[in-house]
Amino acid sequence: MTIKLKAQKRDVFGKQLKKVREAGQVPVVVYGAKQEATPLVVDTKEFVKVLKEAGESSIVSLDMEGKGHDVLIHEVQYHPIKGQPIHVDFYVVQKDKKIEVDVPLVFEGVAPAVKELGGNLVKVMHELPIEVLPKDLPHDIKVDVSGLATFESQILVKDIKLPSGVTVLAELEEVVVSISKAGEEVVVEEAPIDLSQIEVEKKGKQEEEGSEKTSAEEKSE
Repeated sequence: MTIKLKAQKRDVFGKQLKKVREAGQVPVVVYGAKQEATPLVVDTKEFVKVLKEAGESSIVSLDMEGKGHDVLIHEVQYHPIKGQPIHVDFYVVQKDKKIEVDVPLVFEGVAPAVKELGGNLVKVMHELPIEVLPKDLPHDIKVDVSGLATFESQILVKDIKLPSGVTVLAELEEVVVSISKAGEEVVVEEAPIDLSQIEVEKKGKQEEEGSEKTSAEEKSE
């Protein structure tokens, strides 16, 4: 099912964007390898619905004044107090060019080591970095934990069954999920976010961001 969102042309920038947000719209920028940075607005409520459904790992069909573009929600900025989205970056994907995306992992089944031995399920990874053509991009990737029967059991990246057309970018021996004994302290180190995974044309984006920075007073209103 195609996830759709409508966008409209935007001619205001900087401090004037406060009125745009008060009117129930979010200023956005659309850009890509072959797409010049384009300032637009989308309906705030509609965007929130799309974000919940698509996340940042599903293709969204963005209607730009009657012309559709396949995009990923690349970055969302939120109001520091209200928590509402105040700016969004959309990245235009090319149908014939593979993209690198972090896709959410969904854990399914019941681990015998948890049910029968009282162990704890330790989810070391919550997303999996992959490379894939836009048409083959999965919304999520399933991980079956029903084979974890002992405290030594674990699932590695190489054990995950990948959908057709998907190439994993993580180390194959990296642990995805494991079992720990009840009461055992487990420290899971989170890898730093790498925002350079998707190649983008940054010049227009940086100019746009520079014109839209608001003061601390405006953000706290």
